[in-house]
Amino acid sequence: MLLPRINHRLLLRHSPSPPSFVPFPSSSPSRFPSFPKTALPASKLVSGVMTAAMAVRPPKLLFRQLFEKESSTYTYLLADVAHPDKPALLIDPVDRTVDRDLSVVKDLGLKLIYAMNTHVHADHITGTGLIKDRVPGVKSIISKASNSKADLLIEAGNKICFGSLFLEVRATPGHTLGCVTYVTGDGPGQPHPRMAFTGDALLIRGCGRTDFQGGSSGELYQSVHSQIFTLPKDTLVYPAHDYKGFTVSTVGEEMLYNPRLTKDEETFKSIMENLNLPYPKMIDVAVPANMVCGLQDRVVKA
Repeated sequence: MLLPRINHRLLLRHSPSPPSFVPFPSSSPSRFPSFPKTALPASKLVSGVMTAAMAVRPPKLLFRQLFEKESSTYTYLLADVAHPDKPALLIDPVDRTVDRDLSVVKDLGLKLIYAMNTHVHADHITGTGLIKDRVPGVKSIISKASNSKADLLIEAGNKICFGSLFLEVRATPGHTLGCVTYVTGDGPGQPHPRMAFTGDALLIRGCGRTDFQGGSSGELYQSVHSQIFTLPKDTLVYPAHDYKGFTVSTVGEEMLYNPRLTKDEETFKSIMENLNLPYPKMIDVAVPANMVCGLQDRVVKA
């Protein structure tokens, strides 16, 4: 039996049009975000791939948490590594660890532009003055309310910019008169979740003492509740100190589990008034030095 001859040209000419969609794999590689398991229109496929590429793009913010064991102080290094200059800042540097901090800055190819404090510390001498000596162009920062010396005196509502990133300044007095909290920016291109560098105003499951340097337990309570606990609950909390091995918390956690600040204000005041803490062993040296950017010896000699 002879089979009819097939006209391949005719078959191609009248074959159905190619499908208007391209099936997307039901199990995407783990580095991509989840996509619908149904077929995607071909016109949307390119934009889907672009979205995945954006998801794996390196973040702008470089972040390092550094520790000084004698005073249990955290120093924080932040930089915009997407910017050509890689501008960076250090929050709450300690004089004993300036060499280490500047070594990290150098190793990572960053340009340090700010050395800043959350307040006038009583338990260690700030490293801002030494850093200024070692790195030309670095400017020191502290709050105007602290009545201490620095290149830039900041107030609530100010923004500290480094590259395309910025820190928002929030006044959080109570531990001292001049305490501030630095919060990463809110908006496109800024880190998510946000990050709050709370100094001693809010510690992980605790808070700073309020019995010297113009401290006030009532003021601290109001500061934390109005300026920190109003941030999104997933905001990461990075304090200036920790004595129990904690490294980070969140606003939501502290609102639920902080044994002092979850109480009503009167109970909080009573707790703070009965802490019976010893006199800080470094206070008589640290506070005068920190009032002049950590360069007390130079001021005395002059």
